[in-house]
Amino acid sequence: MSNAEHYTYRVRWSSEDQEFIGSVAEFPSLSWLDTAQIEAFVGIRRLVESVLVDMTESGETPPVPIGERSYSGRFLIRIPPEQHRALALEAAEQAVSLNRLAASRLGVAA
Repeated sequence: MSNAEHYTYRVRWSSEDQEFIGSVAEFPSLSWLDTAQIEAFVGIRRLVESVLVDMTESGETPPVPIGERSYSGRFLIRIPPEQHRALALEAAEQAVSLNRLAASRLGVAA
């Protein structure tokens, strides 16, 4: 049984290729081109199913689908010290934590 349906697929139009491109976030090196949008999706799904079979047969561990991963809600970002200082000052002037200011800039209620 395949978990291909659990992965994160996207189909978009490519002006450069004049075709739809099917892709999957968990396998960024894979894509499928087709003139029909639904066929681009079907093609990338079948390709992922084939890759999963190959990985299983060779003893490789497939990536965990994004929807099945757990997230802590925390991540580290590196910025120049001057920008860090400016954001800390802005947060202090607004009487909020730097975390709350950063979350609001990301469009997240913290």
